[in-house]
Amino acid sequence: MGRCDDCHSYSSATLFCAQADSKRMLKDMALALQQNPTQACVVWELAGCVSSAVGAEEYKLYLVNNRDLEQLEVYLGKDVRFSNDERKFQILGPNVSLAQFVAQTKKPLRFSRGDPDPRFRNWLLLKPVMKLDGTVVAVMELCKQEGATPFHEEDQDIASSYLDWGGIALQYTHLYLSINNQRCLKDFLLTIVNDESRDICVSPQQFKQWFPKRHSTFGISQLTKRCDLVSIFQNILSMDALVIKVMKFAQRLVDADRASLFLVDSKNKQLYARIWDVGVHNSDDSTDMDEKFNIDANVSTLKEIRFPLGSGIAGQVAVTGKVVNITDAYCDPRFNRNIDQLTGYQTKSILCMPILIRDEIIGVVQMVNKHSGKFTKEDEEAFEMFAVYCGLALHHSQLYDKIANSEQKYRVALDILSYHNTCTEDEVEQFSKQEKPNIMPGIDEYYFDVFALDDFEKARHAIYMFKDLFGEIKFNKNSLVRFTLTVKKNYRRIPYHNWTHGFSVANSVFCIIKHSPNLFTTNEALAMYVGSLCHDLDHRGKNNKFMLETESPLAAIYSTSIMEHHHFNQTVTILQQKGHNIFSKLTSSEYKQVLDNIKHCILATDLAMFFLNKTTLNELVTEDQFSWSNHEHRLLLKALTMTGSDLSASAKPWDLQMKTVRVIFEEFYEQGDAERDSGRIPNSMMDRRQPDQQAASQVGFLTGICVPCYNLLYRLIPTTKPLLDQCEANLKRWIEINEEVMKSKEEQLRQDKEQSLQREEEDIVSESSSGGGENNESKEYSTAKTKVSGCREEKINQKDIDKETRKDNITNPTNTSGEISAGGGDEIEDKSSQNEHNCEHSSLTKNC
Repeated sequence: MGRCDDCHSYSSATLFCAQADSKRMLKDMALALQQNPTQACVVWELAGCVSSAVGAEEYKLYLVNNRDLEQLEVYLGKDVRFSNDERKFQILGPNVSLAQFVAQTKKPLRFSRGDPDPRFRNWLLLKPVMKLDGTVVAVMELCKQEGATPFHEEDQDIASSYLDWGGIALQYTHLYLSINNQRCLKDFLLTIVNDESRDICVSPQQFKQWFPKRHSTFGISQLTKRCDLVSIFQNILSMDALVIKVMKFAQRLVDADRASLFLVDSKNKQLYARIWDVGVHNSDDSTDMDEKFNIDANVSTLKEIRFPLGSGIAGQVAVTGKVVNITDAYCDPRFNRNIDQLTGYQTKSILCMPILIRDEIIGVVQMVNKHSGKFTKEDEEAFEMFAVYCGLALHHSQLYDKIANSEQKYRVALDILSYHNTCTEDEVEQFSKQEKPNIMPGIDEYYFDVFALDDFEKARHAIYMFKDLFGEIKFNKNSLVRFTLTVKKNYRRIPYHNWTHGFSVANSVFCIIKHSPNLFTTNEALAMYVGSLCHDLDHRGKNNKFMLETESPLAAIYSTSIMEHHHFNQTVTILQQKGHNIFSKLTSSEYKQVLDNIKHCILATDLAMFFLNKTTLNELVTEDQFSWSNHEHRLLLKALTMTGSDLSASAKPWDLQMKTVRVIFEEFYEQGDAERDSGRIPNSMMDRRQPDQQAASQVGFLTGICVPCYNLLYRLIPTTKPLLDQCEANLKRWIEINEEVMKSKEEQLRQDKEQSLQREEEDIVSESSSGGGENNESKEYSTAKTKVSGCREEKINQKDIDKETRKDNITNPTNTSGEISAGGGDEIEDKSSQNEHNCEHSSLTKNC
């Protein structure tokens, strides 16, 4: 009883003390978490509380390695640890310590009752420290000297109660550390990929936050110095510089002694590197960070090192895509010892990881010999995230190399193109030596015949018109000659959109400016004239719709007004050629103003723009709101003037109009042929199999576009009245031609019907004759004749109705939408005539 009472008294007293100390323990642990929020610190504070509660004279703490429970490390608090060769363990059995036994079994161990084990002179109590999920993080060893009161079962219960609270603290500590490490790692990675080059000063505390298990003297002393953490995206121009930078950052991240980065050659199935073994001096004498990370002194540069995929550790990582963490390289059969024998360097630990982009391995980075022990799981996780940034940097660098290579090829091609598409000095000299041309009379009239001049004479007349409008004071003569000859050379030899068309449009602008002096400012007139001369540069004889449907590279460059943007771009390219800038004597503001106006004028030749401009201008003129002082109104007028000049072939005398129409349709038919070759069906006006559609399409084009354009232009610029008059006269001629074509088609159709009816009559008579009996034959013959006559009469009546309907449509055409151009610009097709023909054909076929 006495003994039981003593035990009861001891237990009660102990439990009372434990309860009294629990509040203090929680307060001390919370304070410790604030000062040093690491798992080891929390467990150390917990061990101290337990030791005090059970009256232990001393205590030890063994931290468990995450990878191997048999690897324990003595922890003495205040961030001090034994080195590998100073670790001491008390052995229980062969190669097994008490702490290792407790860590493996997760059960406490107490030497307190009966005779003490002769192998242990002291009283011991060992308890596993576990998180809530049962993971062992440490082993606590409490000790009392020989002769002291042994540990009782109640001491073990007290320790368990403390550790239960400690498990909760450890769980929250783990969560806090995970979040904090992610934040710190994010800050480090953002520092690396920062777009600006800057100096970053890293304090010891900040380094410890970034790398909680890497606070070696080496790491802290290096990163507390000012070092240029230049973005890995900053110097992306050089692949070698980028590789060095990636390896330097990787070294700092995992505190490695050396680093190598190998890139994958997918074509030859090899890994290769020109720069490898980036190393850092281990001497502590050097205080200059730049010297510590001296690339020239610590980088092995070879012409190139290559080895097949699957060879060595890096080669296997490139094949499998799996991370390899080797604690002892010489114990791993994959390690190639020959490299150490050749270099005299001893490899101990290796961390090798693939670099991926879009699930494709583009490289392998290899870290060698961690300064503070072995590469840990935390090193792997941090390095895996860093590898993503490495992959992006390398991928962008490779893309940059491809772009830079393409740019060089582009420059070579542009240089060749410029040589062949730019006039030579011999041409300029020969052109300048020739006598002044005899300017053809009527060049300033709207009826001027551009077909009467050859190409060089057109160039001379273009220069004459330029000088006549703007003089020679502000323009260099030789530059003007070079510019004009090069413009001529850059028009392709296609049926319609060629140098002749460009000159014709420029001549029309010249006439409008000459007939209405002081209507436009000098810079406006200059932009309109140069823009008209260049408005179809490098035209391919195909419209914008064709470019889109065939997925032309030009369609990929320009989203709207494809060809017009290209024409302007070619104009600027010519102006930038040496000796071609005719605006060199203009001020910078004048140059910008003229260039902006040229772009506006060239884009205005897209007929899609005309319909928008026409609606706005028509409202302004109708409501008498147009103002010559309004900048936007003047832009609309310049656009309308460009459209009218581009369509001027429709306002030329009849013989010139016919010449133009022939070459226009030849170009249309070439596009139609190209569409048919690609498996598409061309519309009727571009189908050379339907030449009878020319007149109908011209009627629709002139009615819906040209006449409204010149009518509106005449209301704003009265001197353009001849354009409207001639266009209306040409329209009348086309209507007459279209009527003749329709009559001819009707006559041909009537003859075809008569022949068809004749054949039907003959067939019926033939069938009746082969029947039998004279009376029967006569009766059937009479019936057949009546049937044929009725059919013929019905078809003739229907023909008269269709004829009247077609006559109505010809004299009052209304459908003007589509894609055909008889005077220039993007083509507008009139589908009204084709629809009428289809209706007529369908009706006749049905009646038959």
